[in-house]
Amino acid sequence: MNELPLQALIELVRAAGQAILPYWRQPLEVSEKSDSSPVTAADLAAHACLRDGLQALGLGIPLLSEEDAEIPLAERLGWSRWWLVDPLDGTKEFIAGSDEFTVNLALIEGGQVHFGLVGIPASGRVYYGGAGFGAWRVDPGQAAEPLAVRDTPEEAFVLVASRRHSSPAQERLLAGLGQWFADLQLTSVGSSLKFCLLAEGAADCYPRLAPTSQWDTAAAQAVLEGAGGLVLDLHGEPLRYPPRADFLNPHFLALPQAAPWRSQLLQLARSLD
Repeated sequence: MNELPLQALIELVRAAGQAILPYWRQPLEVSEKSDSSPVTAADLAAHACLRDGLQALGLGIPLLSEEDAEIPLAERLGWSRWWLVDPLDGTKEFIAGSDEFTVNLALIEGGQVHFGLVGIPASGRVYYGGAGFGAWRVDPGQAAEPLAVRDTPEEAFVLVASRRHSSPAQERLLAGLGQWFADLQLTSVGSSLKFCLLAEGAADCYPRLAPTSQWDTAAAQAVLEGAGGLVLDLHGEPLRYPPRADFLNPHFLALPQAAPWRSQLLQLARSLD
C-alpha cells in the first residue's frame, strides 16, 4: 500500500462528503436511472469531486463510478487496476434524511479488491484498509484507531441487515439463524456501514441474499478483510470484481475469517438460495 497517498485519499473522501452535505435534508429533485435506482445532484457532485481529485493525484489509474459506468467492456478488459467508486452509497437513506450514507472508494487489482476507503459525510469519519494492510477508523482531528473483527459473539449474536432491501431467501436465512442462536439481535443499517460494523467488532455477520452492485461492496469489503473478516459467495469463494458486462454481485456472506460457524452458515445459505 506504500504507493498510495493515504492521507490524500482520506481527505478526498472527506471532500466528496462535503460536496454531498449541502443537499442533505434539503428539498431534492430525484431522478430515476435505467435500473430504477434514484440519483440526485448530491450523487453527481460527489462523483465530480472524486473524479477530479483522483485525476489530480496523477496515479494514472482509470475510474469506474456508479455515476459514469458506460465504459465499454472491451476497454475495461484491458485494465489491470482501477478505482471502483460509489460516490453516494445509500441514496435512499440520504433522500429520507438519514445519516446512514457513505462515500465508497476502492482500488481493484486483477479482479480483487486491494484497498478501500469508506467515508461517512455526516460525521467526517473514514474507515480504510485492505487484506495484508490492516483496517483503521479515523475521525476528524483524531488519531487513527486499528480495527479488528470479533470471532465469537460477546453476548448476543448480532446480525446486520439492509434497512431497505431483503428477499424471501434472506428472510428464511434469518429465521434459520434464529434457531442456532437463542439470543439473536438484528441490526438494520443503510449503505456500506454494515461491513464497517463487522470490521470494528460491533456485529457478527452480514448475509446478503438480495441484489447488490460491485460499487456497493468493494471499498467496505477491503476494510473488513483488513480487520480479519471475509466476504464469501455461496460457494465459499471470496467476492471478486472481474470486468464484465453487468456489475451485479452474486449473493454473499460477510463474516469473521475465524468464525467457528462459517461452514454451517454457508451450508444453510446454499440450501435457501
